Amino acid sequence: MKQNTLNFSLNKLTLIKSRIIFSLLLLSLFACKTEPNSSSISSTKFRGETMGTYYAIAYNDKQQLNYQAEIDLLLEEINKQLSTYIPSSTISKFNSQEEGVNISSTSEQHFKAVFNMAKEIFLQTEGAFDPTVMPLVNYWGFGYAERNLKVKDNNAIDSLLQFVGFDKVESFEMNDSEEIQYQKDHPKTQLDFSAIAKGYGVDQIGKFLEKKGIKDYLIDIGGEIRARGKSRPDKEWTVGINTPKEGGKMDDIHAVILLKDRSIASSGNYRNFYEQDGIKYAHTINPKTGFSELNQLLSASIIAGTCMEADAFATACMVAGLEKSIAMIEARKGLEAYFIYGDEHGNLKTHATKGMSDYLVAE
Repeated sequence: MKQNTLNFSLNKLTLIKSRIIFSLLLLSLFACKTEPNSSSISSTKFRGETMGTYYAIAYNDKQQLNYQAEIDLLLEEINKQLSTYIPSSTISKFNSQEEGVNISSTSEQHFKAVFNMAKEIFLQTEGAFDPTVMPLVNYWGFGYAERNLKVKDNNAIDSLLQFVGFDKVESFEMNDSEEIQYQKDHPKTQLDFSAIAKGYGVDQIGKFLEKKGIKDYLIDIGGEIRARGKSRPDKEWTVGINTPKEGGKMDDIHAVILLKDRSIASSGNYRNFYEQDGIKYAHTINPKTGFSELNQLLSASIIAGTCMEADAFATACMVAGLEKSIAMIEARKGLEAYFIYGDEHGNLKTHATKGMSDYLVAE
């Protein structure tokens, strides 16, 4: 099958959020082999590129219709509103304007939806998830700007921190109009939704398929996954969580998850980092300190009702660290987490929230 390619990228960070979680189905997703015991159900499978990474979709459909072209158009529209790499995108317009931007609540609904959820999660995580962190990400060389950092400059970091903080951005409904006004306190404050947009894309594809009457599907954008129904009448959708080690292979599985009518996303620091003068700098930037965040938490895998929730909370956990993340997830109904961390001796340890027992496959 010829792949359809979308040349749109949200941000380099879409590649950075490591593919820690992936569908085990991908190992054989596109093999020319018919699934056994599928009698009355035909499985449709395809993959492509979006947001700087891959997407892979599988669903059961008696009509055997392939919706890839329509899904590509949907993803293209999302990128036109959320990609910092497209100068004419809604988010790029906001970032380039000194005071903010007015948008249509109908034609630019993707920006509106992601902004509202991002603001909610920013508050719930007490700022651990913060889409205004982009100036710091670029400073440390993990964004679209080429890394030229030789010596960390505390004064430079302090100056950038004054632009960071999602509480510096507000939205206002315009009277007698479909427009929404997004204002920022400082001209240099910028938004970057790369830590939530893949999850949002997964959710939107899921809604699209459900409108087509499809009840059994699995959607994967760069490791952010939503599953509904079953892969076969007698089999649940299965995903794997990678072992978080530098240079590890994608098929090195630490845990296996059965996923039904839920979403899962993950974040980690062990795949994208660099070392300079003997110091390791990971891609997770703490929006409160301005520095690369390194703690004992190696990966955080979050199960939630929507994939964009899972996506954003996974990022927040990597910033917050193990203990705060456990408390944060356990305090919220509908969220579950599987944390992999290193102890004082360098050994891998795990902590799963109570509800994860419903998803984990026993070894």
